[in-house]
Amino acid sequence: MLNIGVLPNSCTFAALVKACDSLALLQQVHGQIMRLGCLSDVYVVSSVVSVYSKFGAIGVARRVFDESSRKNVVCWTSLITGYCSNGLVNEARELFDAIPERNDVSNSAMVSGYVRNGCYNEGIEVFRELKSCESMKPNGSLLASVLNACAAVGAFVERKRIHSYIDDHGFEYELQLGTALIDFYAKCGWMEPAEKIFESMPSKDVTTWSAMIMGLAINGKNKMALEMFSKMEKVGPKPNAVTFIGVLTACNHKSLLNEAWWLFGHMSKKYGITPSIEHYGCIVDILARGGRIEEALKFVNSMPMQPDRAIWGSLLNGCLMHGHVELGQRVGKHLIEFEPHHSGSYVLLANMYASMGRWEFVSKTRKLMKDKGVPVICAWSFIEIDQNIHKFVVDDKSRSYSGEISLVLSLLGKELLDFSIAKDVFLSDIA
Repeated sequence: MLNIGVLPNSCTFAALVKACDSLALLQQVHGQIMRLGCLSDVYVVSSVVSVYSKFGAIGVARRVFDESSRKNVVCWTSLITGYCSNGLVNEARELFDAIPERNDVSNSAMVSGYVRNGCYNEGIEVFRELKSCESMKPNGSLLASVLNACAAVGAFVERKRIHSYIDDHGFEYELQLGTALIDFYAKCGWMEPAEKIFESMPSKDVTTWSAMIMGLAINGKNKMALEMFSKMEKVGPKPNAVTFIGVLTACNHKSLLNEAWWLFGHMSKKYGITPSIEHYGCIVDILARGGRIEEALKFVNSMPMQPDRAIWGSLLNGCLMHGHVELGQRVGKHLIEFEPHHSGSYVLLANMYASMGRWEFVSKTRKLMKDKGVPVICAWSFIEIDQNIHKFVVDDKSRSYSGEISLVLSLLGKELLDFSIAKDVFLSDIA
């Protein structure tokens, strides 16, 4: 039973609510607040709504909000954030549209809520609507959320406008905003501006350094990524588990296997970081891509945790790349047993059979997939033209210019394959 000896003021109650570490304790504090008639205070209401939402009791949070006689924009924003945190973005949008008065925080809550729930286009659309309001002055948090949405859907033109807005209005590249820009440029394959932003940031935390290292790694700048990590160890913050995923990703070439092994041990010996399944997956991928399939399989069998679909998929992809048919069959069957309702497992195995010309096994794999009722999840890509995002599904022939698109992709695929052979690098999923 919660005992409160002295009658607290609203600030004390708000602090008590935020300090609750369980739903039961929150309910006790809420009961005392109601008994003392303090739910007319907007800061107490917003705190209660926020913490109930944090514990997943969104229905109670809404009831507290509805029963409050006084509500300001902070109360509305707390419930919007609560809805988004619990995946209820449609309910959050209805509430957002009904706010009597918005501010930067409420605007940011709606956009970032969309982004956290994977509704990237919706988040960008809200931002475009807000831009048309003369009184709207986006803050760094809102701009960072929109940049993350742009990175997810490839809205390059919108991103350029946001970056221009940032520079024109004198925004400093603070941590959240600068890191979001680095992440965006990295995902677009444009590392030069990412490097300039990184160097111009007045302060950098471990997330910023990790984003830069990962950006260099995924864009084939392996050596630069490893050099960046060395610099981080000398002058930057202490690396974390995410940082090491970036540097291990940078070792995705057979010539860097020794470096990968050293880093894998270095993370635990120097920094006390226990390798996660993602770190083990990086090593498996490096071994598999380098054709060391048996070694990769032994490594998988020595892991302290059960391998996931990504690890079995890396092994199967390595078998496909290097013609290990018998082992590929074993890995592929294991992958199907591991996730019998994931279409990607069947597709990978069928592709391996097809590359070997074993069409009867391709048919059997596809029939097995059909018999088990596994839904086909189509791959897709997108491109931005005149601020419109065009989505392309695999084998989509609905567009009048699909023939020209296929021709260009075939030519690009050949160019990439020739480059891969000439430079002795590994490229996957070219088509």
